[in-house]
Amino acid sequence: MKMKHFFASSATALLLAATPLLAAGTHPETGEALSDNQTFTYRMMDQFPTIDPALNEEAEGHKVIRDIFEGLIIQDDQGNLIPGVATEWSSPDGNKTWVFKLRPEAKWSNGEPVTAQDFVYAWRRAADPDTASPYSWYVELSQIENAGAIVAGDADPETLGVKALDDHTLEVTLETPLPYFPAMTTYATFAPVPQKVVEEFGSEWTKPENIVSNGAYKLTELVPNEYNTRVKSDTYWNADETIIETVTGIVINDDNTALTRYKAGEMDYDEPLPAGQYPALLAEMPDQAHSVPRLCSYYYAINFRDSANPALSDVRVRKALSYAVDRDIIVDQVLKGGQTAAYNFAHEKTAGFEMPTIDYGTWTQADRDAKAKELMTEAGYGEGGEPLELKLIYNTSEAHKAIATVLAQMWKQKLGVNVTMENMEWQTYLEVRKEGNFDVARSAWCGDYNEASTFLDLVTTTHGSNDGKYSNARVDELMAASKTSMDPQAAYTEVEQILADEMAIIPIYHYSNAFLLSADIKGWPYDNVEQNWYSKDLYRVAE
Repeated sequence: MKMKHFFASSATALLLAATPLLAAGTHPETGEALSDNQTFTYRMMDQFPTIDPALNEEAEGHKVIRDIFEGLIIQDDQGNLIPGVATEWSSPDGNKTWVFKLRPEAKWSNGEPVTAQDFVYAWRRAADPDTASPYSWYVELSQIENAGAIVAGDADPETLGVKALDDHTLEVTLETPLPYFPAMTTYATFAPVPQKVVEEFGSEWTKPENIVSNGAYKLTELVPNEYNTRVKSDTYWNADETIIETVTGIVINDDNTALTRYKAGEMDYDEPLPAGQYPALLAEMPDQAHSVPRLCSYYYAINFRDSANPALSDVRVRKALSYAVDRDIIVDQVLKGGQTAAYNFAHEKTAGFEMPTIDYGTWTQADRDAKAKELMTEAGYGEGGEPLELKLIYNTSEAHKAIATVLAQMWKQKLGVNVTMENMEWQTYLEVRKEGNFDVARSAWCGDYNEASTFLDLVTTTHGSNDGKYSNARVDELMAASKTSMDPQAAYTEVEQILADEMAIIPIYHYSNAFLLSADIKGWPYDNVEQNWYSKDLYRVAE
C-alpha cells in the first residue's frame, strides 16, 4: 500500500464526511441538541475481503453489512433481540418450526419491497456449494432442515427447510429444536440479498455502482485498503429516525498511526488501541476512553493435520506450550485494556454460561512453568532432548506482534523452543490459516450470537472455521446433544474439560473492547457484549 495514495483518498472521504447534512434539531427521545454535522468516521484495522452476506466470515465486513443490509432480527444497545425486517417471530411446536412476520414497509434501495422470498433465496444461496461460502457451516449449524445435505452437495438447495408462505411470512423448519435460532439470524449470513441484482452482476454485485441493499445505509464509495463510505438510505423503513447521515470507515493497519489520527480529529472511533496504552489514554481523555467486555476469545490454534510438526501430536508438548504462557503478563503488562486471562474457550460473559474450573488455571504460574518443563522433557524435547522449532503466524497488528513476541520468548526461555514468526496481511493470513500452513496460529473467535455453542461448536470436527482441524468424537457427540438439551451447561462443561485435557487450543485471554469514542457521539451500545453497533442508532450532539 502506497501511503501517499492512502492519505489522499482518505482526505477526500473526510472532506465529504465534514459536510453539514442535517439541520440542527433535538433528539426525538432524549431532547439533546443535535449537531449540524451528523457524520461518523471510524477506524478499520483491515480491508474486509467482501460485503456479500453469504461470503463474509470476519468482523470488519460484518460492521458494514449491519449498516447496509438488515436481517429478520437485530439487537438493541443491551444486546437484546428486537425487530428488524421481521416484526414478530414465534415457534408453534417447541422451537422446531419458526415463523417470522415481515414488515410490509421494508424496501430495497431501488424501492422494491423486501419479501420472504428474498430470505429464501439468500439462505439457499449461502448453503449452496456453488456459492463456496466460507460460512455455509453456519447454515448447517443452525439446524435448518436439509442444510447439512445441501452443504455436502448431496441435496438440492431448494430442499432447504425455509419457505415463503406469502410475501410477508417466512417459515423455517429445523431438524432439531433450537431455542436460540432467532439469535442466530442476527449474523450476516442470514441477511436477505436481491436475487435479480446478484444474477445480473455476479461477483460484482456488491460494487457501489451495482449494489442494492435494504439497510439503513447505502454503500456509495469503496476504495480497497483505503476507505468506504455509506450514506443514509431514504428507502429504509425507519429512515425518519435515523440521524447519522454519512458513515466512513478508514483502513489503518498501524495502531499508533490510528491513534495519532484520532487525536487529530480525523476519526470518531478508534479500536483497537496500541497495546498497553489504555490506562494512559483513560487518564488523558476520561470522556473518550472506554473498556467494556466483548464476546470474543483470543487463542492460539494448534495444527492437528498430519502435515504439521509431529511434535504437536503429543499432548504433553501441547500442554507444555500452554502452561508456559504467562497470561497475566499478557493482559496486565502488554495489553492493559481490561482483558482477563483465559484457561477455557467460551467467554466468561456469555449469556447463561457458567464458567467451569479448569485445573491448571488454578495453579500458580511457577507451578505451570515447572509442569511445562517436566512434560516437555518427558516428550523428548527441550534441554537434553531434540530441538523443537515451530512456525507461528499472525496478521498485521502491533498488539498481535507484541503478544507473539512475548509468547515466543516464554517458550524459548522456559522450554527451549525456537519460534519462527510470520506476519501477513489479513486476507493472506486467512487463506494461509485455512490451508493449514502453520504450526500455531494467532486466532480469535467472536460470538455470532450470545450462547456458549457459538464458541464450542468451533472445535467440532466438521466446523468450517476449525482451521486447526482438531477432532474428538466425544466433543462432537456432546455438542450435537446440547442442541436438544433443556440445560446444555453439563455438556459445555465437559467439552471445556476435554479441550483442557487435550489442549486442543491454547486460550490466551477473554476480550474486553478498549476504544476511543468522540465525546459528542452518543448512542453507543456499551452494554451489548457482542459490541454489535449499528450506525443508525448513533447521533452527534451539538457542542
